[in-house]
Amino acid sequence: MVVERDIDHLPKNAANYTALTPLSFLERAAMIYPNRKSLIHGSVQYTWLQTYRRCSQLASALTKRSITFGTTVAVIAPNVPAMYEAHFGIPMAGAVLNAVNVRLNADTIAFLLGHCSAAVVMVDQEFFPLAEEALKILEDRSEGKSNRPLIVVIADKNCDPAPLQYALDKGAVEYDKFLETGDPDFQWKPPQDEWQSIALGYTSGTTASPKGVVLHHRGAYLMALSNAVVWSMKEGAVYLWTLPMFHCNGWCFTWTLAAICGTNICLRQVTAKAVYSAIAHLGVTHFSAAPVVLNTIVNASKEETILPLPRLVHVSTAGASPPPPVLAAMTQRGFRVLHTYGLSETYGPSTLCTWKPEWDLLPTDVQARLNARQGVRYVSLEHLDVVNPTDMTPVPADGKTMGEIVFRGNVVMKGYLKNPKANEAAFAGGWYHSGDLAVKHPDGYIEIKDRSKDIIISGGENISSVEVENILYQHPAILEVSVVARPDEQWGESPCAFVTLKPAVKETDQQQAAEDIIKFSRSKMPRYWVPKSVFFGPLPKTATGKIQKHLLRTKAKEMGPLKKSRL
Repeated sequence: MVVERDIDHLPKNAANYTALTPLSFLERAAMIYPNRKSLIHGSVQYTWLQTYRRCSQLASALTKRSITFGTTVAVIAPNVPAMYEAHFGIPMAGAVLNAVNVRLNADTIAFLLGHCSAAVVMVDQEFFPLAEEALKILEDRSEGKSNRPLIVVIADKNCDPAPLQYALDKGAVEYDKFLETGDPDFQWKPPQDEWQSIALGYTSGTTASPKGVVLHHRGAYLMALSNAVVWSMKEGAVYLWTLPMFHCNGWCFTWTLAAICGTNICLRQVTAKAVYSAIAHLGVTHFSAAPVVLNTIVNASKEETILPLPRLVHVSTAGASPPPPVLAAMTQRGFRVLHTYGLSETYGPSTLCTWKPEWDLLPTDVQARLNARQGVRYVSLEHLDVVNPTDMTPVPADGKTMGEIVFRGNVVMKGYLKNPKANEAAFAGGWYHSGDLAVKHPDGYIEIKDRSKDIIISGGENISSVEVENILYQHPAILEVSVVARPDEQWGESPCAFVTLKPAVKETDQQQAAEDIIKFSRSKMPRYWVPKSVFFGPLPKTATGKIQKHLLRTKAKEMGPLKKSRL
């Protein structure tokens, strides 16, 4: 065995080595641009110095209540200033942030709060009844043996004050009053070890209990800087929060905005009208969103849009494979879309479809198709591959052979909280296993074909639901579509399409619409890919805009198997 030797024996010391943490970005922003707007939420505005002092107060207030290392603080809130402050103030106290999806039900939230032993629950006034119900379920499950967390309610002047008063009457502490118990000059301490946990987020838990994804300061620091590098975000960028901060910590853009001393524009509710208005009136230069939000933007009515855009607006999208027609429509409206891909376990997006100059000369539809691929690894991700999951050998770069996407590097989670069995499976063979099936193209770019559980196996042939969806999105009447497997007496499974029609399309004759979609499909795809059944209506979605395919699969299964036919 060869022993690697350095040219010296110089040790690390306090002058040349410190633990990486994104908390340092906030302190720097406050020093350099104390009077620059850090955050705007309706009539509420803060500067970077004010945000730094408020986060220090939060850290101090928590520390005074012994909420520090080894404890978790849960936050149940939409994109409001307190949620942004929590991303700094909680870890500045040494505690771990658990940003909770506000669209979860009370039973699931009760599980999360119990699993992470939340010592404090910060909850937006609108969602106080949800938190109250969750805590009641948690108390009943523990038969009164669990310690009730401190409840802090976040007020919002833009909302009805009645829920706030209800929360205060129930004994909750108002957030700003809680901050007043802290010291804005609090001397917080950065972590001594960058492996220290900074955040905890939970997976959707569609087939089992949600898993707690633990992230460390080092990964958050690297991903925050990576976001700025791969997106060429300039100092002072104005970022619109269309992406929920509770989703992978806002893909780490919460920390990125402090690093680039930019301005956060908070949106409590995301609508196409609000997005266009913020771009026109607040100087927005960047925002991130799931493809379903992009679809809403390109299909907005004239009354909701403000075009042409006053400047080029950069958009990053992830969460599901964006349909090429939607990407093309965004480009035509003046948006430049960066397609990224990742998971909660990889700090959010960790691959990107890097645009190549030679693509500028290609037709728009070809550009959109190339940009719909998941691309190459982030600058902070050391290793990315597509492998045969049985023997971990890389698949050939032929654009045809499918394998599983695997990751290795500093922006892979520490692991799942209190779940050694899941960790063993996730890290098998020294890689993080995504569960996503993809191909690798000759240029090295990867392209997702499906989740392993979403592949449709019809007559022994694998059908990518994503590829079928991408073709169906070309149909002029389709606003949204999701394709899942339905039991089939003859083929085992066959594609089943759930469709939301565009508002201008009358749904009076759905049978005719279904026949038209099937006819269109026959002209565009292999015959065995063609959906045998089409159903109309709104599609169930997660809080981040992902279509909940597991609910549609259940619905398709409940319909029973299709009878034998010649289709």
